[in-house]
Amino acid sequence: MNCLLCDQKLAATPSWQSLLAIEKSSLICEECSKRFERADIKEEGDPIDQVTSIYTYNEPMRDYLHQYKFLQDVALAGVFANELRSELAKKDAIIVPIPMHPQKKIERTFAHVEELLRAARIPFEDLLIKTNTEVMGEKTREERLAMRPLFAIKPGSDIRNTTYILVDDIYTTGTTLRHAATVLKAAGARRVEAVTLIRAER
Repeated sequence: MNCLLCDQKLAATPSWQSLLAIEKSSLICEECSKRFERADIKEEGDPIDQVTSIYTYNEPMRDYLHQYKFLQDVALAGVFANELRSELAKKDAIIVPIPMHPQKKIERTFAHVEELLRAARIPFEDLLIKTNTEVMGEKTREERLAMRPLFAIKPGSDIRNTTYILVDDIYTTGTTLRHAATVLKAAGARRVEAVTLIRAER
């Protein structure tokens, strides 16, 4: 098997885990893996009670995200499965992916956040609907503050008095997550946290 990023042959290193078939095979080589930088940021606030971001948005991560999202290389969904699983599996909460607008999903052919969670074997509930296609990173702070709600609760969804964790690929301005958290809390959620794979510097 070759690395999904650089196409170099992956070195097979036998271990007792692999012999027992409990070790998840790596999708990228060690050299590519070393190029990603951990951020391990945790912040508390309102309306999002806690935000956790795992990696920084360096050049290798930009290349990865471009290949995954925009070149539609869905096989890359599993590259960070272990990291997402270790962050989310320990939490007693309902996992909610940030959805794409239906039109965007048609254009991109797959829901990239949902695929990240499927690759990590994390159960999730599809509770939100994206109501517009605007890109937050292209707006000024004033424009973001003046925006209408970006999300609505999916019809028929039962929002309980418990903890929800929003999951998104990248945290840029925080507007997307704040809008989603506000809608969930207004519908009855007691606590809303968020986990993002990447934290972009503004």
